[in-house]
Amino acid sequence: MSEDIPAELELDTRRTIYQEVADTPGIHFRALLDKVDIAKGTLQYHLHWLEDEALVDVRDSGEYTRYYPSDSFDEADQAVMDALRRTIARRILAYLVSEGPLTTTELSERLEKSDSTISWHLSTLSDAGLVEKERDGRSVYYEVSDADRVRYLYTVYQGSFTDRLVDRLFDLFEAY
Repeated sequence: MSEDIPAELELDTRRTIYQEVADTPGIHFRALLDKVDIAKGTLQYHLHWLEDEALVDVRDSGEYTRYYPSDSFDEADQAVMDALRRTIARRILAYLVSEGPLTTTELSERLEKSDSTISWHLSTLSDAGLVEKERDGRSVYYEVSDADRVRYLYTVYQGSFTDRLVDRLFDLFEAY
């Protein structure tokens, strides 16, 4: 047995699963199943094993059960990654980081989505503590609570997102 590989990761299958979780933090079960190409029951077994050994954290994001390497992500990072894994939420965060505070209507126009869709996502992001709202007269503006954390996590894990629009927005921000 190698000294630098924990005993829990001696099995190739388990090591492959752990590595995919580490490379794609916040991955959900079905996406993980597609990437590692093993039987569903086998994946479930090894994920439970990794969780029991405190190597993987499991987080229910409402829509999906997501997996994180337990030594790398605190709850705040997990909340950001949960949002970045959802296309519309990721795009909202990108606009707010790159342009600053925006209203629901401004975000709706940029994303070409209805106000109600944007409002729902903003509410979810607000509940997660990722955006804050501020009233200015009749207008309500939203801004990212911790733009540096969002920018950092997006930059580090950019390769695991497939969203050219967001890439351009973050690149635009970096240019200034």
